[in-house]
Amino acid sequence: PAFPCSLFFQTRLYAAQAARKVEFTGAAEHAKFQPQDVQVTRLPSGLVIASLENYSPASKIGVFVKAGCRYETPDNQGVTHLLRLASNLTTKGASSFKICRGVEAVGGNLSVTSSRENMIYTVDCLRDDIDTVMEYLINVTTAPEFRAWEVSELTPRVKMDKAQAAHSTQIDVIESLHEAAYKNALCNSLYCPNHMVGNIQSGHLHQFVQNNFTSSRMALVGLGVDHTMLTQVGEQFLNIRSGAGTTGAEAQYRGGEIRLPSISSLLHSAVVSESAAAGTGEAMAFSVLQHLLGAGLHVKRGTCASSKLVQGVAKATADPFDVSAFNSSYSDSGLFGLYTISQPAAAGDVIKAALAEVKAVADGGVTAVQAALKGQFLMSLETSEGLLETIGTQALAEGSYCSAEEVSKNIDNVSLTDVSNAAKKFVTGKKTMASSGNLIKTPFVDEI
Repeated sequence: PAFPCSLFFQTRLYAAQAARKVEFTGAAEHAKFQPQDVQVTRLPSGLVIASLENYSPASKIGVFVKAGCRYETPDNQGVTHLLRLASNLTTKGASSFKICRGVEAVGGNLSVTSSRENMIYTVDCLRDDIDTVMEYLINVTTAPEFRAWEVSELTPRVKMDKAQAAHSTQIDVIESLHEAAYKNALCNSLYCPNHMVGNIQSGHLHQFVQNNFTSSRMALVGLGVDHTMLTQVGEQFLNIRSGAGTTGAEAQYRGGEIRLPSISSLLHSAVVSESAAAGTGEAMAFSVLQHLLGAGLHVKRGTCASSKLVQGVAKATADPFDVSAFNSSYSDSGLFGLYTISQPAAAGDVIKAALAEVKAVADGGVTAVQAALKGQFLMSLETSEGLLETIGTQALAEGSYCSAEEVSKNIDNVSLTDVSNAAKKFVTGKKTMASSGNLIKTPFVDEI
């Protein structure tokens, strides 16, 4: 969900670049605009401030909070879904209309996204308008009112979100995969469950924010901003509540299976085992393994003809199919496996052929593919969205930032043995499976 912009942000950006072109007339002036490193500061309250001054005329600022759906309880399941939608509701400092109008007036954009781990509030604006949009960002994150009548009016939007998600078979399969894989925490869905639609009240939202939006669970991250200024903002406005907040339960992997029958002409299936927590050397090995097998398309309407999985499965079936390695890491666990899309009649052959390719890697069929992973990582930093997310996620989890050079070295340090061991862990691990479509030829998890 994002506030609409009355003017295209790109137009404003290009106009600003033309109006603010800098003439470098001397060595001292040129030195002032040299590339900077990411700066990270942890305040006594636990709040982490991270910034990169890139001298862009456009700034991007985000508040990262450890308040993803994994922190929901059985009593408030779905509360993070409503929290995303409530970003444009009235706060103690500004009405809903004032926030929307104020952001529009400067050609900015305010958006909220969430994962199973974090909530991310982001604003985009021109550098000269930072003070204006920061006021609204602080209001939304620290002073929501959640008026009962406004919260109740979110129900139709919740239903619409769920309807849109239901039309995406891939979203359905991934959500079901997490539900089957874990006993708690990570099994919670990004979407409000059916039995809670219309039953999340203002009190649920207030309690969740009170328990999870504490200074020690937040990171304030900026691109194209001065670090000193950002630190002052954090000290003044985001020292809201002390304490560690609600301590989420450690995710417990269990394995299992969910089958979603339908009359679809395609069969989607995901088979995974538990992998490793994010930030560990083992998690890096699983990332390299993913790119060795085939991480899926990166270009619209592209092809994965060079993928090891695609080549291996093509030998087993002549029917059209799509197959890629699935990899997702969290703070205390992870899932690694295969995602296949095929004709229902060929589902069993495609899944088993893909599993055989992973077993071949586990048995020693490994080649060096670190370059592919490094390329994807470095490309993700090319956009301001990707760079902000990378800096914010690391700052929130570790209180520090690992530069692109350091990450590249860590990738190079992954040995072929590490990759082979990761494949063995998948092959021997307890499996979780989620499938959707015509299941007549789809094997059960204990048959693969």
